[in-house]
Amino acid sequence: MRYRISGFSDEIAADAEEQFRVLNKLGISCFEARGIGEKNISALTDEEALALKELMARYGIEASSIGSPVGKVKLEEAFEPHFEMFRRVVRIAEILGSRYIRIFSFYHDGGENWTNEERAEVLRRLREMIQYAAGHDVILLHENEKDIYGDTADRCADLMNELYGEHFKAVFDPANFVQCGQDTKYAYGLLQDYIAYMHIKDACRSDGHVVPAGCGDGNVEFILRELSARGYDGYLSLEPHLGTFAGLKDLELDDKMLDLPEGGEGTFTIAYRALCGILEKIG
Repeated sequence: MRYRISGFSDEIAADAEEQFRVLNKLGISCFEARGIGEKNISALTDEEALALKELMARYGIEASSIGSPVGKVKLEEAFEPHFEMFRRVVRIAEILGSRYIRIFSFYHDGGENWTNEERAEVLRRLREMIQYAAGHDVILLHENEKDIYGDTADRCADLMNELYGEHFKAVFDPANFVQCGQDTKYAYGLLQDYIAYMHIKDACRSDGHVVPAGCGDGNVEFILRELSARGYDGYLSLEPHLGTFAGLKDLELDDKMLDLPEGGEGTFTIAYRALCGILEKIG
């Protein structure tokens, strides 16, 4: 397996320079751009994006993907304003030099049940975005997220069967599947041919709490072993979400971990070391 480690470094700090300082400290040279200062990545002006690009160059950091909120709205809302935001995200991706943009497949008011008409509207909107992405040579990565159309393995597979191609591929997030009551081995079996990007996040089935990779029910090691056997060549992007992890203090931490700073840098580092431990096992 060939891979590069990245991560949602806004979980370290809001300030981009502090994010990059910690990434440098850990030896990570990529980030998934989401929160920059007080703004979501989708809200940056061209000037702000260019300034971020300069800061990235100063620290030797590349953008593995744009962690956008595209598709994280209800179907009942007008699509046109959302599509304008999507176009802004594509522009930011171009400025930052990222071909990947993380997206979602819309919420709705109907709970767990989706009508044929709603499914058709999800596909229509995604096709429109894929067509635009193709014109700008960027790749949309669909993330399985609780309560959107593509939250279950079967509906993710439905999207991929309909839309998969050069400009639409899958992000696999084990923790999100766990939180939706999905078996991640089953999900991986359905989606293995479509996965272009991995989120490294684990969770416990009992209460949905996010935990370091390998400490939950996401079968992270199994999935990374399977990807390795398939010759996976892509990003492993840390999304720790450990700030609200109630069992964090109960972890058996080595001496280095006991000396970590409190807050974002500490929990991000724990998530990174958990991933490194799994990768060492895989060899």
